[in-house]
Amino acid sequence: MTLAPRFLVNLWAAYRATRLARKLRTPGHDDAAQHAAFTGLMAQAAGTEFGRAHGLSADTTYAEFRDAVPPRTHDYFQPLVARMAAGEADVLVPGRCPFFVETAGATGLAPKLLPVPEAMLAHYRHGLRDALFLYAARTGHAGVFLGRQVHAGASTALREAHGTYVTGLDGMLALCLSPWVEANLYAPPPAVARLPEGAPKIAAIAAAMRRRDVTLVGGTPAMVAALAEAVRQPAGDPPSPPPQLPAVWPNLECFLHLGAPLGLFAEALRAALGPAVNYHEVYAAAEGIFAAQDDHPGPGLRLLTDGGVFYEFIPLADYQEAQLPSAGRHCLPLKKVQPGVDYVLLVTTPAGLARCVVGDIVRFTSVAPPRLQCIGRLGSYLNAFGEQVTERELLDTMLAVCARNGWHVVSFHVAPFQHRIAAGQGVRCHEWWLELHTHTTRTPTANVLGPELDAELATRNHDYAARRNERTIDSPQVRLVMPGVFEQWARQSGRTASLSKMPRGRSDRLIADQLAALARFHPATHAPFAPADRP
Repeated sequence: MTLAPRFLVNLWAAYRATRLARKLRTPGHDDAAQHAAFTGLMAQAAGTEFGRAHGLSADTTYAEFRDAVPPRTHDYFQPLVARMAAGEADVLVPGRCPFFVETAGATGLAPKLLPVPEAMLAHYRHGLRDALFLYAARTGHAGVFLGRQVHAGASTALREAHGTYVTGLDGMLALCLSPWVEANLYAPPPAVARLPEGAPKIAAIAAAMRRRDVTLVGGTPAMVAALAEAVRQPAGDPPSPPPQLPAVWPNLECFLHLGAPLGLFAEALRAALGPAVNYHEVYAAAEGIFAAQDDHPGPGLRLLTDGGVFYEFIPLADYQEAQLPSAGRHCLPLKKVQPGVDYVLLVTTPAGLARCVVGDIVRFTSVAPPRLQCIGRLGSYLNAFGEQVTERELLDTMLAVCARNGWHVVSFHVAPFQHRIAAGQGVRCHEWWLELHTHTTRTPTANVLGPELDAELATRNHDYAARRNERTIDSPQVRLVMPGVFEQWARQSGRTASLSKMPRGRSDRLIADQLAALARFHPATHAPFAPADRP
């Protein structure tokens, strides 16, 4: 029960949701919001070392900004962030910055550290609020604000060092909550939320919240699937068919998922949540909360343009990291993007990042209003042989093959593979690492899986199909691994319970070789690997 009368909460939330939906439908809103965000960010940068080095001021125009600041990856900003974490002031943002957030490291690389000044906390708060108001607007009621909203995620604990505090995105989102939201909506209790992610935390959340009035459950699909199982089947209870989650939480109406697609967890979540629970997707990362589902029935999430982040986009066909400093001329502001084109996302944010490559590949489904899909990560873009396969294409291929055959997959990863057969002869192909659920009734062999995956991917990606026809790429190799291999990889990589963020593909063998070491089988004669350049 909320501390304020229910009718007041309902009235307030319904009013705010209606006002937001009306604002987003106003012609010219997004252009005006992006202009305001850009102007505010230039004024902020003017008082920093970064701004002075690039000649930025409150009067800087977009054309001047584009000429003065080249696009950059996180690697450029990391030495500057390290100085801020050591206590230096006025580096990327005015004054000292006490809080820092770690990126998820979703492509298999080490997490990066990003500053979180007060303006960035306000951005997180603004984005979460608008995402929930968009949910209320699309459902036509504000019931989601009348109960507890359970978040199943990583630890929210802050690590202190030399007067600065570091946490992950889950911890930063908890930190940005208003006192009212923290007292009335947020769950689980702080002591439970601070636990490290994993089975003990899932059990603690289930025990703390099983008898509470819950209206929303959120987190990555992997964590929410694990929580649903724990809540539906308490430890120590005799085995029985578990009820759907609304039987335990009658007012549960929303599953909010952010940071990862449903992917391999869609079937388990549908079985646990039942048909009455609405799914609400939010596109969020440590760099910002970028988009959320609205009342549009088609694909794509509504870009949140008035949260203080300025967006730019480089066509994927023009993107080459080695030439990134000179790629500024290819950058497009929001008003110049086209639907159906794959873009690399760049952001300028209240955290002091300027024209920073987030690492995501996005595709607009509409531009008025702007709705987009995140179709993969640059680091998960499989292009070793010029095939240009996105992470979404790999995931959709796996889901389609499994749906046809009744196979159930725990996790998978795809990497390039070269194997010398004889002098002057070799195999160049994709290598699919795959773990099946133990309850899969018809376990396939690699000889069955390979042709299925090959044919399905060829229907989804014309470049892959062309290279298969040219025999530039040979038939795929499939490595079926024993149960637990991917979980062990996640644990050793610091990703316990986060297999929904497993990189589905890479153009190198970083993750594949790690899996090979854990699986303890693999031909030892693959050639050194050099991914092909993007066109």
